[in-house]
Amino acid sequence: MMKSVIEYEDYRLFMSDFYQWKKRTSAFSWREFTKKGGFTSPNYMKLVCEGKSGLSKVGVERAADALDLVGVEREYFRALVKFCQAKKDVDKKLAYAEMKEIANAHKVRVLEGEAFSFYESWKYPVLRELAPMMPGAKPSDLAKACGGAFTAEEVRDALAFLTRARFLKKLADNVYEQKDRSLQISTAALPMLVRNMHKEMAHFAEDSVEKFARDERNFTGVTMGIDEEDYAQIVKELDACRKKIVSIATAKKGGNRVYRLNMQLFPLTDKV
Repeated sequence: MMKSVIEYEDYRLFMSDFYQWKKRTSAFSWREFTKKGGFTSPNYMKLVCEGKSGLSKVGVERAADALDLVGVEREYFRALVKFCQAKKDVDKKLAYAEMKEIANAHKVRVLEGEAFSFYESWKYPVLRELAPMMPGAKPSDLAKACGGAFTAEEVRDALAFLTRARFLKKLADNVYEQKDRSLQISTAALPMLVRNMHKEMAHFAEDSVEKFARDERNFTGVTMGIDEEDYAQIVKELDACRKKIVSIATAKKGGNRVYRLNMQLFPLTDKV
């Protein structure tokens, strides 16, 4: 899995890593990378990565497009380019402060071993969001807010795990905050864990059609005929949309309800 740009302090290194990652996972060339950003010179992105050229203000936005950056990652990339290309120390310090502010406000944690337990049940990701929203709430109160799906004892055990595994930080009795604003799962653990979670959440989506009023839920869909190239492009757009939504959800602290967003695209027929 490609690291988030927020983990970098050199935009050229990030761009080089992105290129190498794309090249490993698909047929990707410097010409295609450059064309994706709308640059005219076929080797421009290669020259930038090698330090033989820089990025203008417009070039930053074009490069961000080529790197599939949206939301907070795009904001960080802008500050990262300013930091790396700054000529004066004062400008460098300002850009670095901006980078750290963005990184601290939108922490991303990549899950490894503890992901197996975290994704065993939907109670863990839900309580990770719900507990900080209800400071002072007892486990019985949290269980009730989950529609009685869990007992108070199950909630108590779940909170203990979330604290022990550093998904939550306990500030006082029944008062929690999130250690990291956003979570990512490692590629190695992805297939089995996420497959089970998708199945579970699909059932909840089905039930919510009748359970919640239309102004509390949003369901849309389209049936379409496409080919492999269309599919790849649509998946890319969905991924960009998901990142933008995550940046909105993590832009501020707090909330008053836990929501689940399912993004589903699947075949209804065999290939013709």
